[in-house]
Amino acid sequence: MKKWGGIALALMLGGCATLVPSSGPAPNSGGIPARPPARQPTPATPIAPVSNTTAVSGAATAVAAGLAAGPPVSSLPFSNDDAARALDAFRLSCPSLQTRPDASGLTRGSDWAAACAAAQTTSGGNAKAFFNRYFETVQVGDGKLFATGYYEPEIRASLHRHGIYQTPIYGRPGDLIDVDLGQFSDSLQGKHIRGRVQGDDLVPYYDRTQIEEGALSGRNLEIAWAADPVEAFFLQIQGSGRLRLPDGKVMRVGYAGQNGRSYTSIGKLMRERGLLAPGQASMQGMVAWLHAHPAEGKQLLRENKSFVFFRVLKGAGPLGALGLPVTPRGSVAADPHFIPLGAPVFLSADRTDATGLWVAQDTGGAIKGANRFDTYWGAGADARAIAGGMSAHGTAFILLPRGTLARLQADGPATP
Repeated sequence: MKKWGGIALALMLGGCATLVPSSGPAPNSGGIPARPPARQPTPATPIAPVSNTTAVSGAATAVAAGLAAGPPVSSLPFSNDDAARALDAFRLSCPSLQTRPDASGLTRGSDWAAACAAAQTTSGGNAKAFFNRYFETVQVGDGKLFATGYYEPEIRASLHRHGIYQTPIYGRPGDLIDVDLGQFSDSLQGKHIRGRVQGDDLVPYYDRTQIEEGALSGRNLEIAWAADPVEAFFLQIQGSGRLRLPDGKVMRVGYAGQNGRSYTSIGKLMRERGLLAPGQASMQGMVAWLHAHPAEGKQLLRENKSFVFFRVLKGAGPLGALGLPVTPRGSVAADPHFIPLGAPVFLSADRTDATGLWVAQDTGGAIKGANRFDTYWGAGADARAIAGGMSAHGTAFILLPRGTLARLQADGPATP
């Protein structure tokens, strides 16, 4: 799905738009539901992390960061409803878990065989017992959790440029090249760059300012035209969303690539420069400031040189980094160097809404490092209110197949 608050897939734009009936308000001057303020959390007391004398700061993978056995799965405070959502997500992820190389070094595909086989025949009513039976918890590094939130936004847009619809939403350009540097040097395994060919050279791709000033104009790359440049910017941050068209129908779009430029957090810049009043350091507060200061806001947004391209989504979605639909209140984005994509994770947070059992099915440009997660909340006003103000701390435990930690301690990192 994601996202440079996380995101993704690198897929080419193709096909025609699929329009679905809108479940929102009838078309009017805006057609977008009122935007609620960030949801105020209910406090909770997280589980204390396990003392881990092997924890290594700055490590590049989960194994290098140090591992420690966590509490028994049966002792974790999650409901069977939470477990049922996680079971559905885990079941979808099983083919990837068993075939996709695990960059974290924690597991091999065969490690997941027993749990994945059982998942196919386990009903939602027995979901909690399933996780208790097949999994153990492992803490990576110091276990200190930081979780944010993302959702599927809905913005006003048109398939044609006219009136207020002046901000292009671009598909992936054909001259954007993704280079796997690991093919050129073993020391660069896992490293990628993106750029374009200029003469005989590979050069950086156009940045946000160049694109906004017309670098892609006249190339027929526009999927649609947004009514609000600020909302279009946050659509890029989320990595997918819904475009509400003037006739009230909705077209869904998802991540199709990124220009290769580094992501800069606008929220961090705004906080450092004192632009947000106390209590306004949420997505809602940022949007309000940007709308109130359009000229300064435009220049501020351009400090984030990263630019995201989209494709029209068909069928189930939005899609996460595994190419699978992500589950509201069940999927999280994570760094695949620290958690196998598709693995369950228990987040014990200082707020009740983030606490629970999730499945890592997505990635994100800002979601880097051990115990860093981005929780997915779905679409609509409620999802926006929760995700927009989500900032949770606590402890994270990965759920791995039983016996994994003992094998790692005996044999070292898993190899694909």
